[in-house]
Amino acid sequence: MNPELESIAGKVAAQERLSAQDGLTLLTTPDIWTVGRLADQVRRRRHGDRAYYNINRHINYTNVCALSCKFCSFYRNPRKRATGAYEYSVEEIARQATQAQANGATEVHIVGGLHPQLPFAYYTDMLRAIRQEAPKLHIKAFTAVEIVHLARIAHRPNDLEGVLTDLKEAGLGSLPGGGAEVFDDRVHDEAFKGKIRSDKWLEVHRVAHRLGLMTTATILYGHIESLDDRVHHFLLLRQAQDEALQAGHAAGFQTVIPLPFIPDASELEHLPGPCGLEDLRMLAAARLMLDNFPHVKSFWVMHTLPLSQLALNFGVDDVDGTVVWYDITKVGGSDTHQEVGVRELRRAIREAGFVPVERDTLYRPVSRQGAEWTVAAETAPVA
Repeated sequence: MNPELESIAGKVAAQERLSAQDGLTLLTTPDIWTVGRLADQVRRRRHGDRAYYNINRHINYTNVCALSCKFCSFYRNPRKRATGAYEYSVEEIARQATQAQANGATEVHIVGGLHPQLPFAYYTDMLRAIRQEAPKLHIKAFTAVEIVHLARIAHRPNDLEGVLTDLKEAGLGSLPGGGAEVFDDRVHDEAFKGKIRSDKWLEVHRVAHRLGLMTTATILYGHIESLDDRVHHFLLLRQAQDEALQAGHAAGFQTVIPLPFIPDASELEHLPGPCGLEDLRMLAAARLMLDNFPHVKSFWVMHTLPLSQLALNFGVDDVDGTVVWYDITKVGGSDTHQEVGVRELRRAIREAGFVPVERDTLYRPVSRQGAEWTVAAETAPVA
């Protein structure tokens, strides 16, 4: 073992918290295989040989966005109305959700651009329509960036709790983790100026936790951030989770999803993006640094399914779901139909040496007969 990892290995064995310096060591040591082995120890301590997946459906309701983040090739400028700009009607979104439920999905995952013309009622109507037409679906929707935008268009910019309460009453079940990017002001100003800063992103999630809404966290890495920035991001997430746990909230962060920067046709397309080994290192570091997070997910759409399969031995316990349609990043092509079937997900998990477990959004095991499903007898979330 690399000597600089011996101290970290001792802490992992004793279940002690790692420091910022430990985090930097995880991201710089040439001994990535030991980093992976340590993350695997923590992963197996929590989840044994189980690996989770779900049957879900992503809906990107619009790509029109008032922001122009340099790393993003998804958005369309609302003033220029560039080719390919779209926004779905509430009826179309409800139709897609109904189809997802008929196909056996347990979750619909909804995010989109910050459309300057869509009113707040569009979003509450969307949630109500889904709840009416597809009542079994859990609705995971709207990043923290979108929530702040919704508060503005509702003319209640200082009432995040009220806005989230309205959305929850309309059918919102949990929040995804997008929009976090990297918690650093320098990176913010250079790569995604105009987007909310880390304090506001964390505030939205803290409010959601108080209201009983489970949430997800992300980090976008491999662009202009430093390794210190990555560690700082982990520490802020860990602190926010500590606060939720210490306050005794019914909700907190369920999952962290490290997301690799995909150059695509963005303003930062001259950058290479991270390689596969860097992806594995970041997933393992997330598992080791975020000791109070139950789950670490590899989003196969961005990591690819083969790498997500390998990542199950680097601290990952969740490979996401069937997805079906995803317009934000397109690894290796331009097709928005990005779907992996249940058989393929289960086979990938088994080939990696793990036992596939279908879960719902809250990580409760699912019992299924075709498109019909129920939460299995053991109703407590697996953490």
